[in-house]
Amino acid sequence: MSSSYDYDVVVIGSGPGGYVAAIRASQLKQKVALIEKDKIGGVCLNIGCIPSKSIISQAEVFRSRLKLPAMGVKVDESGFNYENIFNASRKAADTLSKGVSYLLKKNNIEVITGTARLSSNHEVTVNEERKVSAGAIIVATGSRPRELSGFEFDGERVLSSDDALMMKKLPKSVLILGSGAIGSEFAHIFNAFGVEVHLVEMMERILPMEDGEITAVLRRSFTKRGIKIYTSTKALSQKSTGDSVEVTLQSQTGEQTVVSVEKVLAVTGRVPNSGNVGFENIGVTVDQHGFVPVGDYNETSVKSVYAIGDIVKTPLLAHVASKEGETAAEHIAGHNPKEPRINPLEIPSAVYCEPQIASFGLTEEQAVAKGAAFNKATFPYRGAGKAVAIEESEGLAKVMTNPSTKEIIGVHIVGGCATELIHEFLLARSAELLPEDIASMIHAHPTLSEVVMEAARAAEGWAIHI
Repeated sequence: MSSSYDYDVVVIGSGPGGYVAAIRASQLKQKVALIEKDKIGGVCLNIGCIPSKSIISQAEVFRSRLKLPAMGVKVDESGFNYENIFNASRKAADTLSKGVSYLLKKNNIEVITGTARLSSNHEVTVNEERKVSAGAIIVATGSRPRELSGFEFDGERVLSSDDALMMKKLPKSVLILGSGAIGSEFAHIFNAFGVEVHLVEMMERILPMEDGEITAVLRRSFTKRGIKIYTSTKALSQKSTGDSVEVTLQSQTGEQTVVSVEKVLAVTGRVPNSGNVGFENIGVTVDQHGFVPVGDYNETSVKSVYAIGDIVKTPLLAHVASKEGETAAEHIAGHNPKEPRINPLEIPSAVYCEPQIASFGLTEEQAVAKGAAFNKATFPYRGAGKAVAIEESEGLAKVMTNPSTKEIIGVHIVGGCATELIHEFLLARSAELLPEDIASMIHAHPTLSEVVMEAARAAEGWAIHI
């Protein structure tokens, strides 16, 4: 470290991008400070990934009660209290936040509490008074829920995802605007706990960024569960009437419908937190959507300043932020990572509804749009003994390959444990293995991983159990 700087690396923001970057930099013998204005762990640990997965887990336990009458068991639900679910989610968030604080301390990272702004290429100002200098600065300030015009958040009738996670009492009915990962997961949660759910999507299908053949399975499941789905539909307006909200919807054909619910949950995307960081002070211009342009290793146009996570125009996912944080930290320390940029075709997507959805690479629709040649093969969950035995036979795995090289170009799974199963295919692609390598490997029986094996065999033309 140059004697002219307080630290080798200063990281702004302690979410999955920031705290991972700080720890990795420390591992590489850098003197590191981490600046956080709120709770350690950022959105993901405190009001995002972790508490939502706690609630999803409990929702699935609660929903499993529907299987008990077949065993002759009667269930008394009269004592159910959603506040207990909320409390458990907060405990999970707090436990992990404390865990990250411990890791930061273990790695000798100084944590500075306050709001930081870039004041020069090598300096940040904390709370408008303290100056902190560094050889390199990593900005990891994350994102916030996007507001939809006419459906601004008020925390009472119109909720953000943050508001929904902090609820201690369930509404009787909810209309969800946006059926991306967050909207679909909340639809699953609310429905599992007995809330009347209306799911509205402007595009022609729910989870519009996922493969159509896969999302069709989820739509059938949601519909069977009683979730009312409106696709190719936009919300025009809303007005409060007593204890409810009346939302006017309009279909692509112009037909209008008024839906009356207790709450509206607007989850139509997220906005980068890049506007009050001081990028203008160092000559870095963000784009019209608030994203910070970066080059290799997530370096901005100012060589000593890096931007990672949700303020960069890569998928707004915690695991992407973490990888970008590692990449930036390694580059700063002169320990250049294997690849200077994340390969977008090797980023896994995971949606934790029921059934789960996981994917990476091209969807069939994207491949067609690109004019790319491909072969596809599918294997249904019902062909795997374990799936049938545990009553998880709804779903399929879809493998897309290059016809000439047999390289895996996309994999899409819907079904039980899909978010775990996807990584065997992803490892194969990143290691430049082919479906035949998975197909010929012995998989334990009975396991859901046999779905992966059989899908790979289907890609090779010799699946056994279909």
